Amino acid sequence: MATCALVAASNFNAEHFQQAYELGLFDEIYAIDAGFAHLEAIECKPNVALGDFDSLGYVPSCQRVVRHPVHKDKSDLELGMQRAVDYDFDEMVVYGALGGRLDHTLANLQLFAKFAEQGVDITVIGDSYAIRPLVGPDAFDLPLLEQGTVSVFAFTDEAHGVIERGMEYSLDDETLTSRTSRGLSNELVGEPAAVAVEEGTLLVFYPLA
Repeated sequence: MATCALVAASNFNAEHFQQAYELGLFDEIYAIDAGFAHLEAIECKPNVALGDFDSLGYVPSCQRVVRHPVHKDKSDLELGMQRAVDYDFDEMVVYGALGGRLDHTLANLQLFAKFAEQGVDITVIGDSYAIRPLVGPDAFDLPLLEQGTVSVFAFTDEAHGVIERGMEYSLDDETLTSRTSRGLSNELVGEPAAVAVEEGTLLVFYPLA
């Protein structure tokens, strides 16, 4: 699989990014608008800088610069994710897309579901947690941790055949909807744990190892 890391302008887990970067886990790195400043602060040069650069305040010097107009119908992150798809990346790791303005975060969550439904493997890295969109039929093995909170939400009207195993509370072939809080705050207990869905889209929130 070809992996693209995208770094947007919100809260940036620099430690996680640097560890993954040093392990050579990214084939290319996209700086999304003011995400360029996050990378510049850790002396990492992205392959592509993309956006309208209104948040950054200047057009950066980069190997490749893709400038978009301020007045447009898609966010800079959506344009960056679409470029990654167009360039045949089938895995994305997204940083700097959570926190800050709630409306931006909600828009980004919708993007993660959208591109996952197109067949892209997506992991979103927050400060102490990550998000994994899961499109049925599929399953996801959670990190093996002694403790930590896992929340699972439907991002289609309904998600059928939802299973949670190896946590304090189990779900067995249940239906979750986008109008319920069921799926909030399950707990890891130090056993191998997994989430699965037969039909529909879930967002799985889980602690970073």
